[in-house]
Amino acid sequence: MNIKPLSDHILVKPVQAEEVTASGIVLPDTIDKEKKAEGEVIAVGPGKLLENGTRAQMEVSVGDVILYKKWGGDDVEISGEEHKIISADDVLAIVQK
Repeated sequence: MNIKPLSDHILVKPVQAEEVTASGIVLPDTIDKEKKAEGEVIAVGPGKLLENGTRAQMEVSVGDVILYKKWGGDDVEISGEEHKIISADDVLAIVQK
């Protein structure tokens, strides 16, 4: 399935990292823990349409790993995998590696 976000929306694939305690115990996904707010940008919209008719430049690109607001956006399933569609305003930072 090919998804093209509109306006200032971003398609993100959440990073699903296993949680490991300091003593090396792996915590399964079934444990009630805070949702991770990190993901890889899969697709980016053209930018928000401004009053003067131009589009605001998007600050993220496909392939960027970002931090975003934990409860922002909408959950969508694409090819059996969990994704989120979020607004550019929900992006907090780009992870520099």
